[in-house]
Amino acid sequence: MNVRGIRGAATVEYNDAALIKEVTVEMVHDIVSQNNVNPADISCVFITVTQDLDQAFPAQAIRQLPGWELVPQMCALEVPVKGSLEKCVRLMVLVNTDKTQADINHVYKGGAIALRPDLAQK
Repeated sequence: MNVRGIRGAATVEYNDAALIKEVTVEMVHDIVSQNNVNPADISCVFITVTQDLDQAFPAQAIRQLPGWELVPQMCALEVPVKGSLEKCVRLMVLVNTDKTQADINHVYKGGAIALRPDLAQK
């Protein structure tokens, strides 16, 4: 068994706590369903947000999901590179799995598809 990283990224229309939490939960659901992952198999989740999203902690929304209460999570600010994608939530889910890297399905939604169109089309 290996530890694999599963990426997720999505944008929200504006800086709103409900939207930030909604897009985060949607990404988690997609990552879990597309990769057949159980919360017990997750090592940890790294979450970043762009500086223009300061109304909610995405980890708080994830912790509310059944079975996710004990999954270690950490939120941080994304590196503020000029001209980079705005209003974006990014996830790095580290999971224990027998899948190869090529078998992992990453989740990119909304404007975040531009970050990795090669992975988003998988």
